[in-house]
Amino acid sequence: MASYLLKGILIGLLFGLPAGAIGAMTVQRTWSFGFKAGLLTGLGSSAADCLYAVIGAFGFTLVSDFLLQRQTIINILGGGLILMMGLRLICKKSEICAAQVKAAGKAGMFLSSFVIGIANPAAILTFLFAFSYFGIAGVAEPTDGISLVCGVFIGTYLWWGTLSAAACAVKKKTGSRSLRYMNKVFGWILVLFGTASFFRLLL
Repeated sequence: MASYLLKGILIGLLFGLPAGAIGAMTVQRTWSFGFKAGLLTGLGSSAADCLYAVIGAFGFTLVSDFLLQRQTIINILGGGLILMMGLRLICKKSEICAAQVKAAGKAGMFLSSFVIGIANPAAILTFLFAFSYFGIAGVAEPTDGISLVCGVFIGTYLWWGTLSAAACAVKKKTGSRSLRYMNKVFGWILVLFGTASFFRLLL
């Protein structure tokens, strides 16, 4: 049981390293609204990762087949959401962005990153490959599967917490830059990620 937990933590850390669009969102929200905002954004991504880890660990083939067969349309929706969020950051004033985030609240920060994280059904295959690489061909006991999934959550959330803390530290050292300027920078990063997701589909 403990070995499954440790393997899950390591897989979660490795899985979180390619930060992607959610990484940009985490840094932007930490920079704009503080450490807790970054943690909430990362929590949504970790929840999405855990859902796919559950499907992979317990072999829910009906669910995985259903999602993988529809991954093109799911990826289009996810890429469109990322693109829209990036364009909104570029176009809106900092005061408007702050008001929108305040209106959306904590649930909005969590849900936005959860939806983007869940819009990547291929993550199931990545988890299956990771489980196989670490010698987890199948989960014999439910407790082992739960330990594995808990480890994945801990590992991914450690990564998002570290990224949020790093963003806070950089902000303190570089001083307070224009919020509107930083929103535009992160907005363009999100636009690039959103555009790249459509190019991947074309290729």
